[in-house]
Amino acid sequence: MTNAASSSPKLFETVALGPLTLPHRLVMAPLTRNRATPEGVPTPLMATYYAQRASAGLIIAEASTPNAVGQTYPNITAIHSPAHVAGWRRVTDAVRAEGGRMFLQIQHGGRAGHPDTSGLTPVAPSPVALPETIHTPAGRVPSVVPREMTTEDIASTVADFASAARNAIEAGFEGVEVHSANGHLLHQFLAQGTNRRTDAYGGPVDHRIRFVVEVTEAVAAAIGPERVGLRVSPWSTVNGVEEGDTEEIYPALLGALAESGLAYLHVGYADPEDPVFQRIRKDWPGTLIANPVLPKDRIPDDGGLAHAERLLTAGADVIALGRPFLANPDLIRRMRTGAPVNQVRDAYLMYVGGETGYTDYPALPPGA
Repeated sequence: MTNAASSSPKLFETVALGPLTLPHRLVMAPLTRNRATPEGVPTPLMATYYAQRASAGLIIAEASTPNAVGQTYPNITAIHSPAHVAGWRRVTDAVRAEGGRMFLQIQHGGRAGHPDTSGLTPVAPSPVALPETIHTPAGRVPSVVPREMTTEDIASTVADFASAARNAIEAGFEGVEVHSANGHLLHQFLAQGTNRRTDAYGGPVDHRIRFVVEVTEAVAAAIGPERVGLRVSPWSTVNGVEEGDTEEIYPALLGALAESGLAYLHVGYADPEDPVFQRIRKDWPGTLIANPVLPKDRIPDDGGLAHAERLLTAGADVIALGRPFLANPDLIRRMRTGAPVNQVRDAYLMYVGGETGYTDYPALPPGA
């Protein structure tokens, strides 16, 4: 084995993030795994899964909905009831017992939902349907046209995000990540293809960023900005989103939030060569987490180490990895020593439930 840490000294240095000092710069990205109950309550199996990965500098737990209508898929987690808080408390206690730290990502699916899953018609900035089928308890079915949100809906959703953040702190999380990426509700407000409103929340960029700013500021006011991160994914077309004017959206959004004192900005699908990423690094005064684009068909043999180093060189402060942590509960040890990595078993990635492809990925034996 080679000593990978010797060629990546910065990656394994401590770093400040909000109220925390992380032991190194590698954090676990949020990964939807559909292992909660149908009501969105985290299960004991989830506590095992996250505790196995407690050596991450920070675990950003999977997307949890702030209200019932925000649910995307079956068996995803939520954070809007006492049962959700209690379930997540078991998870955070298990991770803390192993020396780990957790933030919770809060996500509203917007149009990426279905009545067969939530019992409710999804809501969105405009009545524009998801241009693909969606997974429900009965399998994949055609998407439905969402109901356009009223200004009252917008205000109540902002309040729901703030309440969800308070619930997350009660559940033992160190903070929360507001999800404004991957074609979900907040991203739908940013994008021209899904936001066709003509009021104060649609049209020009400064109107389309308004909802994201209001949600983020409300969450920061509820629990303190130093406990709040924001995730964005410029250029992303996940869930059929079409931004239209990416180069204008993100300077405006970050300009509105730059002085807010947030714990971090998290950029998904980060490309160090992308001018938008470079502009984000220039404009964002605080901690920047970057999530690199790894090959779709396999985890790199180094676990993503080279991708991480390129992003650190491009100005990122912290690196978020998803699939490498999913398949390697001891990813940090493997990266430090240059040990081989496990590959993901894609058939068990989502929807199937159970231990297989979840808590049964092997760790290195002691002394290896």
